[in-house]
Amino acid sequence: MFRTALLTSALALIAASPALAEVPHVMTDIAPVQSIVARVMQGVGEPGVILPPGASPHEHAMKPSEARSLQQADLVFWVGEALTPWLEKPLASLASNAKAVELMATEGTLVLPFRTDLAFGDADHDHDHDHDHEAEHAEAHGHTHEGQDPHIWLDPENAIVWTRLIATTLAQADPDNATIYAANAVQAEAELTALTGEITAEFAKVADVRFVTFHDAYQYFEHRFDVPATGAISESDARAPSAARMAGIRDLVAAQHVHCIFAEPQFNSGLVDTVFAGSGIKLAVIDPLGTEFAPGAALYPELIRDIGQKMAACGA
Repeated sequence: MFRTALLTSALALIAASPALAEVPHVMTDIAPVQSIVARVMQGVGEPGVILPPGASPHEHAMKPSEARSLQQADLVFWVGEALTPWLEKPLASLASNAKAVELMATEGTLVLPFRTDLAFGDADHDHDHDHDHEAEHAEAHGHTHEGQDPHIWLDPENAIVWTRLIATTLAQADPDNATIYAANAVQAEAELTALTGEITAEFAKVADVRFVTFHDAYQYFEHRFDVPATGAISESDARAPSAARMAGIRDLVAAQHVHCIFAEPQFNSGLVDTVFAGSGIKLAVIDPLGTEFAPGAALYPELIRDIGQKMAACGA
């Protein structure tokens, strides 16, 4: 149904287009979003990305080159101010003529509240109806995202929702290439659906997965694949953990017989080594931003697959 509707609307846009137009200059906030947009634009153009590899999305000072790229944008796809609060003002001042699409506010996107307790566990799965209600409430009241977890790209179902929106938005801005965007979106949806099935099958082979993450960025992945983390060393905004939180995590790891701790390349894994040295717990590195993957259309599926494989291996 979606495929037919998208292709039909794309053909209608082409028929209404009187002349060839330039491919829009598209910018994105983070590499995973750039990858999703790049898949839809494949064969037409390449979107840019503002946040450089290794930088934290929660706080970043834009370089002049990044500001110029944003100023030249016709379209901007970004998660939203809940993830990159520093980008909100530049979007209004530098990219005032661009169409900015806030993915976190997109209809159909699953938005979950922050987790603030030290221990997570299965309790989060009891609040699905509350999550849906909160998302609807936010949409009805100006898309405020205060208290909501912004790491929404780590649910492949959200990526599918955005793929459809990205194709439609690009087709409106660039009717001459509307059929390509539509066809790419259809293929991308099929690829993401297959990837979700692949990762689900990986977890089905594992009896028990118990892990702690460096910072609480993986709630959407956990929710989609029903693999709840035991806890996180840092909270969702990646602030440095207090001594009390570290002590609590150490006790939690021992009490819950945690198998693995997942560090991240852009944070201090030495902290993890120091606190849990000699415990016999497996240490692996995962990265919600895909820093170690080549940028482009393949980054997003590689990122999701890598997280799935490493989490499944933790319980093997």
